[in-house]
Amino acid sequence: MKQADTGDTVLVHYRGTLADGTEFDSSAGGDPIKLTIGERQVIPGFENALVGMAQGETKSITLEPEDAYGPHSPKLVQTVERARIPDEIDLAAGMALQASDAQGNPMRLVVVEFNTETVTLDANHPLAGKALTFELTLAELVE
Repeated sequence: MKQADTGDTVLVHYRGTLADGTEFDSSAGGDPIKLTIGERQVIPGFENALVGMAQGETKSITLEPEDAYGPHSPKLVQTVERARIPDEIDLAAGMALQASDAQGNPMRLVVVEFNTETVTLDANHPLAGKALTFELTLAELVE
């Protein structure tokens, strides 16, 4: 039976959980994702785990942060003056805000904490610094 290799296009069902069992993403109840192995359409560890799988095979992998969304970087947590956030935004801890970097690229910021003078924002990916477990099922090797 053919096994998936770099360059192959595959359809994959997946379920992603954190160390405490909390599900953060899943294709259950929907279509599998379609990707070409080696084109970096998904995080590296997810993609690498597909190599060698046969159609219909299921396996579970746990990825350390380096193979997923990377470590949590303290450099991406910044405190800014409250006046830099528009008054019409009703801030709440955990709230996601959209901003642009110096090159105009969109970036997601999460409000960590705030008061009347300052707002602490985190630009790390929400899953940065976390080990991720995936249950992967290779639904189809696309010809």
